[in-house]
Amino acid sequence: MVTFTVRMRFSHDDRDKVAEILRNLAHASRQEPGCVAYVPHQVDGDAETILIYEQYRDQAAVDAHRATPHFQQYAVGGLYQLMKDRAIETLDALV
Repeated sequence: MVTFTVRMRFSHDDRDKVAEILRNLAHASRQEPGCVAYVPHQVDGDAETILIYEQYRDQAAVDAHRATPHFQQYAVGGLYQLMKDRAIETLDALV
């Protein structure tokens, strides 16, 4: 399994646009055969920060996800254009 979080900050003014993009991206990503989990979260108490929890079967599934038309459209063409900054943290399961 490959698990990571993506933490992104956006302007509060873009909140509705970001939410719509995330709905579309999450729906399409969850249909991918190698996607185990794709869950966007609003950080409690921080209206500008979104955290996405992502889990994939293996690295090949992550690479396939990043090559999909929906990732290119919604992430690269949408979220990346609106975000102030981004941090990715890879997670290692303890059990």
